[in-house]
Amino acid sequence: MVARTRTRAGTRTGARQEATRAKAKPAATKDKPRCGLCGKRRKLTRTECCGQWICDDEDSYVLFSYAHNSCSRNHRRYTLCGFHSVEAHTGSWQDCKTCRRDIEPELYAYFATNDYNFEKLANPPAYEPTRCTRCNKVIKLASDGYTISKDGTFCVNCYSLA
Repeated sequence: MVARTRTRAGTRTGARQEATRAKAKPAATKDKPRCGLCGKRRKLTRTECCGQWICDDEDSYVLFSYAHNSCSRNHRRYTLCGFHSVEAHTGSWQDCKTCRRDIEPELYAYFATNDYNFEKLANPPAYEPTRCTRCNKVIKLASDGYTISKDGTFCVNCYSLA
C-alpha cells in the first residue's frame, strides 16, 4: 500500500515520489568535501602535511586547555603525519627513520595509530610500557601525567612527593 499525500497545489503524490525528491535534494552537498576525521562539511581546509580535507577549527581551541576539540590541531600535533611535516622531514612519514629515532616507541605507536590519522600505520612497533621509577605504576605516555627528570620518569603522584 502506497501512502498518498496532498501537496499545496492539491495534486496527489505517492510516498515513493516524495522519497525520490528527498534523495535528490542533497545532491549539491554530495559533491562537497567532508572532514576526513569527523565528517563535517562546513569550514574546511586542506592539511599542510598530506593535503586531506579537515575542519578549519583551530580557533576553537582554548590555550592550555589540553582539549581535543579541533580536528586540525589534533592531526597536526598528535600524528606522525603532522609531526613529520612540522619537522620538515623528507619522504613519507611511514618510512621516516628520523621520526622513528626521535620519538619514544610508545608515543610513536600512539601517533601512528590514533583516530586523528587519515591513514594508520599497519604494523606499529612493539614497546615496553613506561613505568614510574618510584612506584613502578605503568604510565601511558599519550594520556597520563608524568615528569621526566635526571632521576627517572615519575607518575603524577610520585613526582609530587619528591
